[in-house]
Amino acid sequence: MEVRSASAREVHRALLREALIRAARELTVERDWDGVRMADVAARAGVSRQTVYNEFGGRAGLAEALAVSEVQHFAQRVRAALFAHGADARAGCYAGILLTLEDATRNPLVRGILTGRHDGLLPYLTIRSDIVLTTAGAVLTEWAGVYLPTVPPATVALAVDSVVRLTISHVILPRDTPAATAAALADVFVRLLR
Repeated sequence: MEVRSASAREVHRALLREALIRAARELTVERDWDGVRMADVAARAGVSRQTVYNEFGGRAGLAEALAVSEVQHFAQRVRAALFAHGADARAGCYAGILLTLEDATRNPLVRGILTGRHDGLLPYLTIRSDIVLTTAGAVLTEWAGVYLPTVPPATVALAVDSVVRLTISHVILPRDTPAATAAALADVFVRLLR
């Protein structure tokens, strides 16, 4: 019986955390990150301000949770795009990068971060880039482990790190159309895997 109640508590906490992150995201898109107070997040989620502090510790914890959530949503979609192409490294990589670049231009939260509207969140994409690098890298590494088992791990690691960093660079400072950039970066990825 105790295991069941612990599990119920964990589920409740996870749902609460998701609701708080969703509220923070909505408020950030409506206003800007600097205008979002913990009390506003609490009111939007229908909980006390202390509940938000208990869950995240403060604004920095909430900002990090918001960034992690956003990156994880991107990663899930990129994973689906990669795995949909099976062992075709170029097609999978192209699909994943294109999705990332196009989503970055359409996603109001990412767009706000890149245009300076949500300056307080920018460090979580730049200074704390480990959030992005680790999550995106894990997706590509997982795919390579399934479809490219004969490629040496060091080669996969170099290719994954390079293409993730280049994709982030093009999200922040686009140079060409998403399709042209995705094609070029997919070619780089395939070459690095050889």
